[in-house]
Amino acid sequence: MSAHMLLAESGCHINADCAFPAPGLHSFDFKPIFSVGSFDFTKPMLLAVICTVIVVGFFWAAFRKPQLVPGKLQLIGEIGYNFVARSIALEVIGKKGTKFIPFLTSIFFFVWIMNIMELIPFAMFPATSRFAFPVALAALVWITYIFLAFKTHGFRGGIKNLVWLEGIPKALVPLIVVLEFLQNVILRPFTLAVRLWANMFAGHMLIVMFSVATWYLLTPSIMSGIAAGSFVVDVLMTALEVLITFLQAYIFTLLASIYISGSLEASH
Repeated sequence: MSAHMLLAESGCHINADCAFPAPGLHSFDFKPIFSVGSFDFTKPMLLAVICTVIVVGFFWAAFRKPQLVPGKLQLIGEIGYNFVARSIALEVIGKKGTKFIPFLTSIFFFVWIMNIMELIPFAMFPATSRFAFPVALAALVWITYIFLAFKTHGFRGGIKNLVWLEGIPKALVPLIVVLEFLQNVILRPFTLAVRLWANMFAGHMLIVMFSVATWYLLTPSIMSGIAAGSFVVDVLMTALEVLITFLQAYIFTLLASIYISGSLEASH
């Protein structure tokens, strides 16, 4: 249950005998829906499963019987597919990116739907604000990136693709190799995961903060004016999150395509 729902049920206001229940890390923890041994199935896990079903179910329904003149569902599916194909895959990777369009489309819509759950009633939580989900997605991209580098260039060429720069002075080779290794093998998956997680974490925290503040300050007093201001900020933050949920899915998929493109090209 979300922090502001708990606050509403408790009836806690500024003129009541209770302190402001500031949201924090506890706002991202949920009691298990059920447990099997030491495994706890929580709300973020449920949302991830729901998002998976939505993405798989939608594209299966849209393309299971494709028509030359598409129906409404197929048309929406084609628009989404073509957006990722033209704006990301083919734009970044080129003709070689054709085979990766289904992979990138799946990533884009899965991340976007998980993000947008923050704005859906009763869900009201972005699963990507739990670090494990961005880490898993970044790991999937990283494994694909490393696999393609070695598959395309062989073992020696793959190593060269990851850590080598052409035309550098010999004295700088050890330093450049270390820096390239850190950048391509360590930092890329880390920053890919952190970027998505940090944005969704911060956005959800702000929305919860102003939602809780609006209810807490809503009393028959001058504080109601401040509560109204908090409500306006909450609405604006929610509207901004509509853009951010899409933008973060786009950036994540764009970076994934850049990494794939780099693994397919010869060492630089």
